[in-house]
Parts: sequence; C-alpha cells; structure tokens
Amino acid sequence: MTVDVLFPTSADEAATQYGDGEGITVFAGGTILLPEIASGRMLPERALLLHRSGLDKVAVDGDRVTIGAMVPVASLTESDDEVLAEIARHIADEEVRRNATVGGNLSAPPGGDAQRGDLGAALIALGAQVRSAGAGGERTEPVEDFLAADRSRRLMLDVSYDRGDRRSATASLRRRHAHSYAIATVAACKGADGIRIGVTGVGPTAIRCRSVEASGNADDVLKDVEPVDDAVASAAYRRTVLPKLVREALDQLERS
Repeated sequence: MTVDVLFPTSADEAATQYGDGEGITVFAGGTILLPEIASGRMLPERALLLHRSGLDKVAVDGDRVTIGAMVPVASLTESDDEVLAEIARHIADEEVRRNATVGGNLSAPPGGDAQRGDLGAALIALGAQVRSAGAGGERTEPVEDFLAADRSRRLMLDVSYDRGDRRSATASLRRRHAHSYAIATVAACKGADGIRIGVTGVGPTAIRCRSVEASGNADDVLKDVEPVDDAVASAAYRRTVLPKLVREALDQLERS
C-alpha cells in the first residue's frame, strides 16, 4: 500500500496540512505508532511527519514556558519545574524517553493493555494549556479539557504554563525495573491560587481532581476518578492505592 507522506517545515504548515485530521496519521517520536504499524493494527493512508516542523523547542518568555509538541520527554527530566522533571524521569527507559515526544505522550489514545500519558498529571498540576489545530481552526485550552475531549482530530502544537512561586509533590506506584506504564501517579502543586492535583495511569486519560482540591480530603479522589482494569493493575487495586498516593502528595506539600 502506498502512503502519502507530508513533511511540514513550520507549525503553520503542519496545521494546514493536517486540516481537519481526516485520514491523517501524525508521526512524532514513533514509540507508540511504530509497534502499531508493525503489528498490523494500524495502516496509515497519509502520514504527517513533524520532525522538520520547528515544534521541538522549549521557549521561556519571562515566566511563561512553552514546550513544543516534538520536544523529547528526555528533555524534561532536567526541567526547573520538579513536578514535571520527576514524572518525566520515570517514563519508560532512557531510550524511549529520547524518542518519545511531549505531543505523543499527551495525544495518544489509551493502549489496549495499559493507560498512557503520564505527563498529563504534572501538566494539570502546573495549570498548563494546550494549543492545537484541527477542525474549527486553532484553539488554546486547559490541558485537562484537551485530554477530556476527542483528541483524534486535533493536532497538538505546544503546551505552556506560567512559572510561579509554588510547591510541588508527586507520588507514584510502578512495577520496579519493568519500565512499564504507572499503576497510578499523582502530581500536586500549591501556589497563590490554591492547590491543583492531577492523576494519571488509572483511567483513559489524566484527570484533574477538583473534589480533592476543594476539600483537601484524599478519599475524595474517587469522586473524580473511576479506575479501570488493564494488564498493569486491576481497578479494585487502584481504588485502594489511589487515595493513599493522593494523601502522600498532600503530605509532601505540607512538609515542603
């Protein structure tokens, strides 16, 4: 089968070639896409390769940090924002982190055997916003809204957030040395505007835990999140450990 391959050389060109997303497969780092193609589960008709699009930069303008969709996850492991760096350090292994991209991590759908998108929790906690293109044109929205919507017809361009005087904490449960997706991960930030909490690994996407933010009660996380079964862990196990991880993150905030 012949595949039509597109190589945009700018973000604007990428958005134009993407159009409304119909029939387009976006190729970023390939860590998720290539195994899908190799197994025959995906057969692209048109491929949009973003390697020349200029979306591989991290820009800092005053207190505003903007991370392009093609920035490798490995680049975030030394971020000044520790909540982002800590979660990035534990995504897969070093080889995968060098190739996997921020856009792929946020935009990929759930896997057949595990939940994806660990960066979502940290970016929710940071109050990040995603800029994307697709049907209806370009838009910018909170990362939790981008994740909750249908991302299959949106091309993520970048994600940005404001640096500020904030404390942060993370708590995660993983299988040691397995380099697998997390069983559950919690990220929390506390600043002048209050506490923001993101959770990932327990459902199809990362979730903002507004109930916990409002009450400070870790058990309220189960009002926001409905854990799922997959090959990594059972829903019942996640329901047991998730409130404990949220409490751990909240305790870290108080001690910091």
